[in-house]
Amino acid sequence: MTGLISGIGASGGRTRRGGLLRTTALAVVCLSGAAAAETAQAPVVLDPVKVEDATLKGRASEGYVAKRTTTATKTDTPLRDVPQSISVITAPAIKDQAMQGMADVVRYVPGITAAQGEGNRDQLVIRGQSTTADFFTDGVRDDAQYFRDLYNVERVEALKGPNAMIFGRGGGGGVINRVLKEADGRPVHEIGLQGGSFGNKRATADFGQALTETFAARLNGVIEKSGTYRDYGRIDRWGVNPTVTFTPTDRTKLKLSYEYVHDERTADRGVPSYRGVPLDTDVKTFFGNPELSVAETNVHTVDALIEHEITDALTIRNRSRFADYDKFYQNVFPGAVNAAGTQVALSAYNHAIQRQNLLNQTDLLFDLTTGPVKHKLLAGVELGRQRTDQFRNTGFFPGNVTSFNIPLRTPTVFVPVVWRQSATDADSRTVATVAAGYVQDQIELTEQIQVIAGLRYDRFNVDYHNNRNGQNLERTDGLWSPRLGVVFKPVEPVSLYASYSVSYLPGSGDQFTTLTGVTAGLEPEKFRNLEVGGKWDVRPNLSLTAAVFQLDRTNTSAPAPNNPALTVQTGSQRSRGFEVGVTGNITEAWSVMGGYALQKAEITSRTASAFAGSEVALVPRHTVSLWNKYQFTKMFGAGVGVIHQSSMYAAADNAVTLPGFTRFDAAAYAQVTEGVKLQLNVQNLFDRKYYPTSNGNNNITPGAPRTFLVSLTSSF
Repeated sequence: MTGLISGIGASGGRTRRGGLLRTTALAVVCLSGAAAAETAQAPVVLDPVKVEDATLKGRASEGYVAKRTTTATKTDTPLRDVPQSISVITAPAIKDQAMQGMADVVRYVPGITAAQGEGNRDQLVIRGQSTTADFFTDGVRDDAQYFRDLYNVERVEALKGPNAMIFGRGGGGGVINRVLKEADGRPVHEIGLQGGSFGNKRATADFGQALTETFAARLNGVIEKSGTYRDYGRIDRWGVNPTVTFTPTDRTKLKLSYEYVHDERTADRGVPSYRGVPLDTDVKTFFGNPELSVAETNVHTVDALIEHEITDALTIRNRSRFADYDKFYQNVFPGAVNAAGTQVALSAYNHAIQRQNLLNQTDLLFDLTTGPVKHKLLAGVELGRQRTDQFRNTGFFPGNVTSFNIPLRTPTVFVPVVWRQSATDADSRTVATVAAGYVQDQIELTEQIQVIAGLRYDRFNVDYHNNRNGQNLERTDGLWSPRLGVVFKPVEPVSLYASYSVSYLPGSGDQFTTLTGVTAGLEPEKFRNLEVGGKWDVRPNLSLTAAVFQLDRTNTSAPAPNNPALTVQTGSQRSRGFEVGVTGNITEAWSVMGGYALQKAEITSRTASAFAGSEVALVPRHTVSLWNKYQFTKMFGAGVGVIHQSSMYAAADNAVTLPGFTRFDAAAYAQVTEGVKLQLNVQNLFDRKYYPTSNGNNNITPGAPRTFLVSLTSSF
């Protein structure tokens, strides 16, 4: 009887990937001969059997652990079968630590450091590669320069090593992918309120449910009006994200999503350095003019997904994204302190950028068996058009100067500034288009040996128009990005892997906003990665990972040895390192996440910004992080975390050192009622003074002092 029910469940419950959860009541009776007559008089009623979509269940995270990904390979693949280092930060981990942005997310990800981003954007250093563009949402490029919130995020995936075979140009050190919450039919009714130190005030909402058997909707929202630990600092933002899912059949899924986000905040570039270290001053002191330092962004995005299972073995999937980014930022910020330590120089500029992305991906997935060998084939195309308009002004201080000295003892000033274009300020339009094709085969040779091989070709074109002088420049590159990986499973819960991958970054840079007569003639930079690692599922919900890598970056620009006015492509950089990570439950009550990274990133041949032998900026030699949560009872739990980072350089010239630091965090959790949870997070528990990041030698961000955040979550 059990076998028969199981067989019918496996067949009848085969809903399409990611479809709505369905519950099926089965009453099966095996009857024959006299047994049938007897049963006619005394009917047998079986308990209902709940049948859930197996692939959806397989993707679901369990606490801090994610089991599978569709991002790394574009196919539904166990993380253990992906031959590269991947760190996943799940929704429970995000909530437990009161994370709100990308800098919070990477705090417990080995090999990634958050950069300052001039106080107006997300910027990361991934395995020694600084980037503002390697951000993706549900696998689609989200490359504008702005701050991303986590109010509508199901999980964040950090995929390290070159990833161009899947994502296209860039991604030299890795990429960050946000997986957004979707309308999956599950009933969700949740409101969150948060308040805390420095005037923090934030509210979130998450409502979703199935409206019919085939139609589900979900709405996420956030509103925040907060101060910061810095004088005059403020954050005003709100966002809304409605999404709907329609599954007309078990094999077809249509998903539509719209998001609007408004973010306005003080553009804060921190403190300057003095004598090779951050200036010793109060961490709250603002340098510059806070009234004239602002960053404002308005983002509209529309996403559409259509997926159809043509047969049991063949699926076609199409993703489209339109995004409109409207950003303006303006700052009056510190430069160098004079030798006597009595004055600091201020500079100023503003920049308006508008970008529109229209991107489309079509994938064909095909399962094939040839004798004893199993194949998971992928073929796809990507088309995209990205237009960027920008206009920049320089700030002129009294006396018509662009550098204005003020007393170091009173660095917050409200001096007037006149904004107008200097000779080199940008006023341009750039249109970047891409047409790409890719193929991949995930080959299961035996139960122990798997191979993944893929190749992508991108035709990337940039048309640049200078509105100031009418100059038109163009550059077209053909980029071949291979990927090869081997996975060996000596026993079921363990996988060992080796991989090779290549990515390219065209000369127009990761934001492709500038093209000159020089850069238009430069070949793309090349990123070549070798990685060997292992993954071990110690328990069903406890995972250990380790990786050793070498990442070589070549074709960077440098002054010619005998003619500094001439640019040549002889610059190179090498990053080498070892990473180990742990995520999951040591016991049913004890959850952990964290890792250790040993990195050495250095300039191996002179570049435009540094000499050979210089260390790459914002790459600490050692980072250690470990978060622990212990659930003492069903009602009460507590968490404690530690983050250690060794010293690192603020810029590639290695003139300023950011000292190493150790920071502790803590949390307490109380389940007040079945639907109400109270949470207290204390960040920088021992109130240490530290400097986690910078944007060059004289824009150094002091770490926040001890911070209290109280959250109340109501589910109903």
